Amino acid sequence: MTSVARVELLRWDAHPQLRRPALVAAFEGWNDAGNAASETVAYLSRAWGASRFAAFDAEELWDFTSSRPQVRLESGRTRRLEWPEVQLASAPLPGQDRDVVFVSGPEPQLRWRSFAREVRGAAESLGVRTAVLVGALLADVPHTRPVRISGGAATDELADLAGVEPSYYEGPTGIVGVVSDALGQAGIPTVSLWASVPHYVSQSASPKATLALVEKAVRILGSTVDVVELEISAAAYERQINELVASDDDASAYVTRLEEQDSEADAGGQMGAEDGPKLGPASGEHLAAEVERYLRDHRRD
Repeated sequence: MTSVARVELLRWDAHPQLRRPALVAAFEGWNDAGNAASETVAYLSRAWGASRFAAFDAEELWDFTSSRPQVRLESGRTRRLEWPEVQLASAPLPGQDRDVVFVSGPEPQLRWRSFAREVRGAAESLGVRTAVLVGALLADVPHTRPVRISGGAATDELADLAGVEPSYYEGPTGIVGVVSDALGQAGIPTVSLWASVPHYVSQSASPKATLALVEKAVRILGSTVDVVELEISAAAYERQINELVASDDDASAYVTRLEEQDSEADAGGQMGAEDGPKLGPASGEHLAAEVERYLRDHRRD
């Protein structure tokens, strides 16, 4: 009988010796409203000088007819292919005698169970002690209020550090949920952080949500990071949307209703479907289209 060779999903460039590492993971796509989750990992990776040491084989995890490689020009002439890739990188945690491992890239399209097992195996081999899984979702929330972070934690200590609102969501999950489950089965304590992004800015990056996730993740890790760049971007983001909303009576009424709904939730009121925004889906869709057009026109500014 001919044996079938096992495909190696995770390819190691090096096997770093890490000090009691924590793992922070985020994935582009379904789990990443406003790019807030993926930008959280990208920001921390840059700030802490993370170095890549492993990556997953793109051939095994994506259908290239639906998620095509990108052609880039270098120096205006040389063409270079960029394939979708989930990579692992590590960095020292500032102020701590420990390290951090980042897992980031597009959500795989294929072999989720195998992928999650490989992440779990890598975490075990590296001696990962805790894991922070980061995501972002679209919600009926106003852009003017502090970003709501929901989630869960495997231990009381992590729950206290996270200080997140508990999530009671049931339904389809993304790769964040699958990886979190796999790490939990390995006995690695995990905490999940989910930022709520206003649905009417779904196609634009949300530095405000990224800032909230960065601050929460850094607190859990017991470290520090300079967030001035994110604070400036978040302020500009909110100012631009404020200008657009103020110029449109329907949009202003819609956001006002979302603010009232948010205040009711803060007060602990029980809200049913009849308590949602009174202007209906059409107004939300109109606002979303106007916001996207405005931000696209002003992106260079």
